[in-house]
Amino acid sequence: MLKAIQNLGSPTTITTATTVGFVAYFYRLKPPHATKTSAFVSNSTSPQSLLSFYSPRTRPTKPLLFLTRKTRSLEPVRAHSTRPESKMDGTSSSPSSVAAQSSGSARKINFCQWCGGQTKHDIPDGEEKTRAICTVCGKIMYQNPKMVVGCLIEHDNKVLLCKRNIQPSYGLWTLPAGYLEIGESAAEGAIRETWEEAHAEVEIVSPFAQLDIPLIGQTYIIFLAKLKKPHFSPGPESLECQLFSLDDIPFDSLAFSSMVVTLKLYIEDVKAGSQKFHYGTINKRPGSSPSDTHAYTLDHHLQS
Repeated sequence: MLKAIQNLGSPTTITTATTVGFVAYFYRLKPPHATKTSAFVSNSTSPQSLLSFYSPRTRPTKPLLFLTRKTRSLEPVRAHSTRPESKMDGTSSSPSSVAAQSSGSARKINFCQWCGGQTKHDIPDGEEKTRAICTVCGKIMYQNPKMVVGCLIEHDNKVLLCKRNIQPSYGLWTLPAGYLEIGESAAEGAIRETWEEAHAEVEIVSPFAQLDIPLIGQTYIIFLAKLKKPHFSPGPESLECQLFSLDDIPFDSLAFSSMVVTLKLYIEDVKAGSQKFHYGTINKRPGSSPSDTHAYTLDHHLQS
């Protein structure tokens, strides 16, 4: 259920009225010598390129205080607040206290989401990037990448695709996928999206790919899955669902670059007789049309 053009490798469309994903400033008490855990290592892009263009609709969030047994120092924690429907529609209405304008790899935020005050754009003390800072309450608005989850469903040597019943990319094919929601794991979100788009009950087999799309601030997590029952039908956002043999996958009619990359990697693994886990960064070729799903490069491709 991706309702936004991503054209880089995932669904997302840039609209100047789209609400920016805002981040509430939470605080938690942290042990003084706590260590940071490391994520999947990538030498792909700078952190600045991960600022998102757009994100799901937001709702107000109250400050929370997370307590640990050893409480000696306060550490700020940034967290997204999103509505239950994580549909990437690019047309979601923004809160009345928020106005955003497109400005390159990030969106310019003109008004505070908390108090409605006007913002200034400056580099906060101790930071390196320009942020929107409220001139009234002083809060800082952060923009962070969003996670998209989905399933690549194998059945009788075929894969299940859904034809989109929504814009953008109406009438084009995609794997069932959408925004991860608060309160669910990546696997749970992928299973939910598959049910919503294809009315298919699936069992996760293994993670298959993580694809970062810095330009639009998205990370894709795609799982290999199998049907629990050989039944599926279009959900509200799908015109039809169909199993395709690998030779018949409609690459010229796929909705997003992320789908092109995922399915090509899958076919390579099948032909090699060895299923792998893939990581890579999808970058749009400069000067290419946003609707050209083949105008990309897959950089820093790692597999294991």
